Amino acid sequence: MWQGLAVAGPAVRLASDEWPPYVSASLPDNGVSGAYASAVFARLGSALTIDYFPWKRTMEVGMNDARYAGLLAVWRTPQRDTQCHFSAPIGITMTVLAYLKEAPVIASTVRDLRDAQIGTVAGYSNGEEFDGLVRRGVLHVQEGVNDETNLRKLLSKRFDAMVIEKRVLRHLLASPHFTRAERERVASAENLFRERTVHICFQRTPAGLAQQRAFNDAAREFDLPRFERDYLRRLGPEFGGN
Repeated sequence: MWQGLAVAGPAVRLASDEWPPYVSASLPDNGVSGAYASAVFARLGSALTIDYFPWKRTMEVGMNDARYAGLLAVWRTPQRDTQCHFSAPIGITMTVLAYLKEAPVIASTVRDLRDAQIGTVAGYSNGEEFDGLVRRGVLHVQEGVNDETNLRKLLSKRFDAMVIEKRVLRHLLASPHFTRAERERVASAENLFRERTVHICFQRTPAGLAQQRAFNDAAREFDLPRFERDYLRRLGPEFGGN
């Protein structure tokens, strides 16, 4: 699956931040979403190049720099619909609430988190309900630069819980950056958020619209859930494969 993606054709350049296992320079073909996007572009006769930046810089470069076609992997929101031409899905994600087993945060709904301090990543969308409650001051969040930093803050009890994508959490905890003892302190709840897809945000220009339409036409020939399962299975269970 990871062979033969190199194509002699016009290069497509996208911006991203490190978000393994979905997008990462350290994984084959730039992670599962990167590999999927590469396969679709290869069908179009184009080679994909991904350049990595912190998330806020990724958004600035991907949306505005003429050297880039856009950015990935992006959750779709009503606000972003005015800023991007969104591709067909390139990944399937599930946000969870992570907390410490010695200090569990129990909630039946997102609104039940109103008394907790919650870690988030600056610039990330955590779903319309969660984001709306934050904007209205119902939920109290502490923004960090990335998920790994937030996980360290959680382990240090800098806040009560954090929101993070399920596979990203598993990947981080399985990495050498965290010990087995730290891994065993962390639990997560999956009942508060809905499954969401991530996309390429093509620049909102005539060229971006043409690229989006071509990508979406080519993506119809692919089975995204099967592609994800096959990719993650090869990486192993610590990356979220079965």
